[in-house]
Amino acid sequence: MDPIILASSSPRRRDLLAQIGVSFEVVAVDVDEGLRAGEAPEDYVIRLALEKARAGIAAARRAETRLALGADTVVVLDGEILLKPAGRPEALAMLARLSGRTHRVLSGVALAGRCEFARLSESRVSFRRIEARECEAYWETGEPADKAGAYAIQGRGAVFVDRLEGSYSGVVGLPLRETAEMLTQCGMDLYHAWQE
Repeated sequence: MDPIILASSSPRRRDLLAQIGVSFEVVAVDVDEGLRAGEAPEDYVIRLALEKARAGIAAARRAETRLALGADTVVVLDGEILLKPAGRPEALAMLARLSGRTHRVLSGVALAGRCEFARLSESRVSFRRIEARECEAYWETGEPADKAGAYAIQGRGAVFVDRLEGSYSGVVGLPLRETAEMLTQCGMDLYHAWQE
């Protein structure tokens, strides 16, 4: 069976797929990530995951027999989507807003190709109170610059997390339970591959 297509350049998604023993090749895709008027955060991440997966399969060789996986993750606070910060001021403002509060992390994951599915993972992450000097020091690490909500739970940002309810892998960027279920529905014998 051909490896699946990972329609993402995220090293975190590569690591997570490798963690569950899925063979894949990376295809960089370019989709418009703009939010549509009135679009709910849940609809936004599912739409982007599907668009990325479809773009991945469109770029693939032997697309008729392949599967492409796309994913998207956002942080939601007070109903507002917090994407990747545009720079230091926005990152510090995001971290200040998240301080001492609970936010939602939504991850959409989708398959396209010989079959098509999409799933949503929702987790709740509670932050302890964060001092301004901690936010400044965290920004200087470079870690928040390309992360939704300006933090990485799998990195130094973990020190701010007081509680997590839901999927750790979903917060990192690829919910593994949902991913494995969809791959199985599309005919991949994931658990047999573990024994090879």
